[in-house]
Amino acid sequence: MQRFDAIVIGAGQAGPPLAERLTGAGRSVALIEREHLGGTCVNDGCTPTKALVASAQAAYVARRHADFGVTIGGEIGVDMAAVKARKDAIVAASVNSLDKWLRGMKGLTLFGGHARFVAPKRLRVGDEELEAEHFFVNVGGRPFVPDWPALRELPYFTNTSIMAVDFLPEHLVVIGGSYVGLEFAQMYRRFGSRVTVVEQGERLIAREDAEVSDAVREILEREGIAVRCKAQCIDVAPHAGGVAVKVDCHEGKPEVVGSHLLLAIGRRPNTDDLGLDAAGIKTDKRGYIEVDERLQTNVPGVWALGDVNGRGAFTHTSWNDYEIVAANLIDGETRRVGDRIPAYALYIDPPLGRIGMSEHEARERGRKLLVGRMPMTRVGRARERSETQGFMKVIVDADTRRILGVSLLGVGGDEVVQGMLDLMYADAPDKVLARAVHIHPTVYELLPTLLQGMKPA
Repeated sequence: MQRFDAIVIGAGQAGPPLAERLTGAGRSVALIEREHLGGTCVNDGCTPTKALVASAQAAYVARRHADFGVTIGGEIGVDMAAVKARKDAIVAASVNSLDKWLRGMKGLTLFGGHARFVAPKRLRVGDEELEAEHFFVNVGGRPFVPDWPALRELPYFTNTSIMAVDFLPEHLVVIGGSYVGLEFAQMYRRFGSRVTVVEQGERLIAREDAEVSDAVREILEREGIAVRCKAQCIDVAPHAGGVAVKVDCHEGKPEVVGSHLLLAIGRRPNTDDLGLDAAGIKTDKRGYIEVDERLQTNVPGVWALGDVNGRGAFTHTSWNDYEIVAANLIDGETRRVGDRIPAYALYIDPPLGRIGMSEHEARERGRKLLVGRMPMTRVGRARERSETQGFMKVIVDADTRRILGVSLLGVGGDEVVQGMLDLMYADAPDKVLARAVHIHPTVYELLPTLLQGMKPA
């Protein structure tokens, strides 16, 4: 039996920095990781996918060389093995840096293996049993795979397994028209695959306002991606050509035949094999660990951080979970999950930057709104770069003049939206931005003009 002051389960985004704060406060800490340091973001998520997105964008721009008056001899090709090698090198550099940092951390003991609670204050890792007063569960999630009988024998990819691909699928069928699925759809289309997206809902990225969903679909279809929404009876089956996906749509053929299949229909938490019952830790019906605003579970001395708590599914929310726990536990502050403003991005090209509420959400809450819209065709910076797809949209509370939400679908949208997010955290009225003078030529400089032209909606 080994005893520590604290045990951190999982080396994703929240685990290592929390371990550093705890050891820095003089506490002995065990950090347990069963698979690979860095978690989903570094190994299967943000880092590798955005590296692939960058390669796909380079291919796309190269094919558009004539649009910019540039002459390139010969056909533009994509070496998928080289694309994968570049991605792998970027991932390896991040993992190696993290490994070096953790192994040099005084007061930290690193364990490799699967952790499972055997009692409220005790867990087992391999042949070792560890005890502590404080536990921090940061085990993340994994791709959801439906219980379709055909999938037991039919090959398919998830966003994790597709990371090993070093070839070009002839026709990739993506089941799932949300953020992960759409990023891979555009990426592989730009690499040279035929791509079809199958979505059960009425439209793509259904959590967004309809005008955002429609604009995203238009961008993808313009690049040759086929989109099949309203697929109410999705099923898969082997086919001589690879895989047959039954879509049962209201229009179009009832079946799509592709060479390869990517499942992108959500994620599930890694809680089913942690022995949570032995520790008395409660989960909801989907398997997420229940936490309060300070990320504490129902068991004193146990916290849950990152994707596993169902309070955010992003790297930045996982990092903020670490900040909340460290501030409350070590610094004597009072920080809460409810203090943060929803923010995320869809990394198609051009990207969608989203913060706060959608217009639909604001209306459901009974807010009196002012809404400003501007097509990217009005943005000089976008015209100069020949990247005029998309639009900017801001919604403001007509009574308080506080910004409620922003949708920026356009060149630099994921970066430009950050300034609006800061304004919301400052609880400043829209006129602060509306009267600001920004650098020309930029995308951000048009936001004051957008706010000045808002209208009741």
